[in-house]
Amino acid sequence: MKPSVLDPRLDERLSEAERRFAEVDQALTDPDVLSSPDKLKQLGRERSHLGPLVEASRALRTAIREHADALAMLEESDEADLTALAEEEVAALERRIGEVSARVRELLIPRDPLADRAAVVEIRAGTGGDEAGLFAADLMRMYRHLAERQGWKVDMMSVSEGIPGSIKEVIFTVHGTGAYGRLRYESGVHRVQRVPETESQGRIHTSAATVAVLPEAEEVDVQIDAQDLRIDVFRSSGPGGQSVNTTDSAVRITHIPSGLVVSCQDEKSQHKNKAKALKVLRSRLLDRKIAEHEAERARERKSQVGTGDRSAKIRTYNYPQGRVTDHRIGLTLYRLPEVLDGDLDELITALRLAEEEERLEA
Repeated sequence: MKPSVLDPRLDERLSEAERRFAEVDQALTDPDVLSSPDKLKQLGRERSHLGPLVEASRALRTAIREHADALAMLEESDEADLTALAEEEVAALERRIGEVSARVRELLIPRDPLADRAAVVEIRAGTGGDEAGLFAADLMRMYRHLAERQGWKVDMMSVSEGIPGSIKEVIFTVHGTGAYGRLRYESGVHRVQRVPETESQGRIHTSAATVAVLPEAEEVDVQIDAQDLRIDVFRSSGPGGQSVNTTDSAVRITHIPSGLVVSCQDEKSQHKNKAKALKVLRSRLLDRKIAEHEAERARERKSQVGTGDRSAKIRTYNYPQGRVTDHRIGLTLYRLPEVLDGDLDELITALRLAEEEERLEA
């Protein structure tokens, strides 16, 4: 049995973090820094970021030293009782090293600056006719239940309904800490396999819906020239009350340079619909910028979690078997009812860890 050793690259990064932590601590005692609120705030923020990493680094180094000592004791022991105790300690320290190593690697990954942004979620029925529309409505309920579990707020932007209980297209914004950071893994084609209620022969049908999750953009992220926009107003259709259906309150905005078109008719006010449509347009333009950046990075390395191409099938919901399979990481859970009720923690955590591993290797 060999003693655990710290990977040289990891050792170097941890040593640099420890050195910088000591420098920041020293700087925080400098009278010049103490007299400057901006410097104090900046260094305080850096210290709070480095603190957990340095603490985990020290815990990892301690566990590795103790593991080496326990192995030495195991080799020297010639008594059965002491050997058994040493073996237990070695096994416990190996588990500890694994746990702390995972924590260190997680802390070394730069935090996504968009993680805490609101998420603009777009769901569209795909292949499968009415059954696809019913599945799209199931996905919308799943994300609403997830939002309830997380304490997030859902703001409906627009919805186009099909047969009763089905949805052709829906756009909504989810506000809350970590909303985009967690929901972004849902972008892609979702496939369902089940027996439709209208199927008399009991045959399983396959339908699909697409999900797009965009970070809500702020004006500083994307500048839109008013001259690049064509704005049309029209009468709303569908449910919403007399004033919605009898006035030109619906808004369609076309961004001429990109060709992107956004419509919103959820509000009675033309002004509010225009504001919502601009929010969605800005988010789509920001998402396009991010996608271009990711495509450039993808040319340099292979992504473990997938290409991010929304034409790719990412997940299958199989009702007869009660299973959910995420094809990006090959994870299958036999917890279909719980997942559809918004319990996506296990799936999202697994996807996040796979992405982190790939980013660390890169």
